[in-house]
Amino acid sequence: MFKALADSRRREILDLIRDEPKTTGEICSHFRKLDRCTVMQHLGVLEKAGLVITQKKGRFRWNYLNAVPMREIYDRWINKYATHSVDVLTKLKNDLEQSETGQA
Repeated sequence: MFKALADSRRREILDLIRDEPKTTGEICSHFRKLDRCTVMQHLGVLEKAGLVITQKKGRFRWNYLNAVPMREIYDRWINKYATHSVDVLTKLKNDLEQSETGQA
């Protein structure tokens, strides 16, 4: 998943489909400097990483964001470290405020 998120264009694709699914054509039209094949390769990387779910409806291929893998990373790694950091910063803030008011 980290490799898939490493490319700014792939992150931009995820931003495009965050609020609602988009067809592959809609995504391709957003990237005017990239050809369709390149956009499809980026979508393939995101799909392989489990970040995009595709569904074919008639002639259109719809791309949906799958935020579950990102949430799992957040729950497993980021949240644990962020909570500790916020606790440390809160304590530091309180200590500084107390030392400024002379309440040590």
